[in-house]
Order: sequence, then C-alpha cells, then structure tokens
Amino acid sequence: MELRKQLSWSQSQPSLWHFRDRGGAEVDVVIEYPDGRIVAIEVRSGATPSHADARGLRFLRDRLGDRFHHGYLATTAPEAHPLEDRLSAIPVAALWSHAH
Repeated sequence: MELRKQLSWSQSQPSLWHFRDRGGAEVDVVIEYPDGRIVAIEVRSGATPSHADARGLRFLRDRLGDRFHHGYLATTAPEAHPLEDRLSAIPVAALWSHAH
C-alpha cells in the first residue's frame, strides 16, 4: 500500500500489479509505466538472497525482453549489489528513497 501511495505522486502515473503464473513464478510488485517499461520488486525477509529468490524476477525479465527495465530483490541486507543482468538486490529501505 505504501508503494501505491508513493506512485500516486509520480507524474508518469504508472500502474501497479502483482504477478503470478500457472507454473508458480511470482513477483510481489510489478510497476508498468505508460511507455511500457516494467520495473519489478520481490520482497524477501532474509539478508542473503539466493538464486531461487530471484526466480519470478528472472521469469519476467526473460519473458518481457526489452520492456523489462530492472528487477529488484528487496532484502534485509544493508547494501545493494548486482545479481545478474538487470537484477539487483537492494535493502528494503531503498524502496522509500528516491535514489532508485
């Protein structure tokens, strides 16, 4: 709900979705901008992200191709770091900052 409030301030007026496919791939938050770009966020409670934690993000990235701008795995880790192509792990607190 907090993300929905924050997006209401955006001049671009993106749409907010949840994603789950029949095969079990899931992403907590999918943000779609009017130009078609997608940013996805998966939230995990652990501080050490695993390859499996990014499964849904990877699925969307591979399915959407160039429309997929970036996927973020929000964790309790103190610092951000890249995971793989267009996927990063970030501290959950970064969701509330304007740096990303």
